[in-house]
Amino acid sequence: MLGCYPRGMHGSLPGKAAEIRALLLSLIDTLPEGAALPPERELAVRWNVARMTLRRAVDELVIEELLVRRHGSGTYTTRPKVARWLGMIGFSEDIRRRGMRPGNQVLEFRHQKAERAAARRLRIPVGDPIIAFTRLRLADDFPMVVERTTLPAAYVPGLEAEDLNGSMYDLLTNRYGIDVVSGTSRLEPVMPDAKTAAWLDIPVTQPCLATHGISFDSRDRVFEYTSALYRGDRYAFTTELRMTQTPRARATSF
Repeated sequence: MLGCYPRGMHGSLPGKAAEIRALLLSLIDTLPEGAALPPERELAVRWNVARMTLRRAVDELVIEELLVRRHGSGTYTTRPKVARWLGMIGFSEDIRRRGMRPGNQVLEFRHQKAERAAARRLRIPVGDPIIAFTRLRLADDFPMVVERTTLPAAYVPGLEAEDLNGSMYDLLTNRYGIDVVSGTSRLEPVMPDAKTAAWLDIPVTQPCLATHGISFDSRDRVFEYTSALYRGDRYAFTTELRMTQTPRARATSF
């Protein structure tokens, strides 16, 4: 089942189209993801509505990514993307705010020594002990993200794989006194490798969104480097943009 969606009348639709939108949402709730809607002609007769009005309500739900049209095939249910803000918020908290249940599966966990690339990112000497692990992040048991994280081992003594079943940021704060205060992140479109695609249960031809970033604590230490691969069919990233004031050039007399 796709879950429940808002039933309120949509502001951009006139009365009859908004009523049909509500009926379509009720219909979508009864169908599994990827199911075809009944033919347009059948729905128009069932709900005693003009096909043009029905089409307008369907158009709205296509824009909202609750339905998808396939040329020559029909209209199908789909799952709306999760709109994730680019900011200092952990996956678990973000998913809870959206009314879903976060989950984790630890896929890889190892202790090792920092090679040059990891040492540079974490700003520690080459050869220092680090902990590297990979987690599959879930929303309502659905695979969403493969997250690879590297931490300086000296900052998290005693950390083991079984400690990572919940929010890592909560763990860092409560056990180790590490407070996340800032970070930098880079976003890019990528194609998944075969292993990552299998973990996410997607084909290797499915475009994904990747983030690469470091996080700083209140002591201005880099305590984490993370590379995460998000399903492109389930995620959309949102950020807030503000104009910056550019100093005006001052006239100079010669």
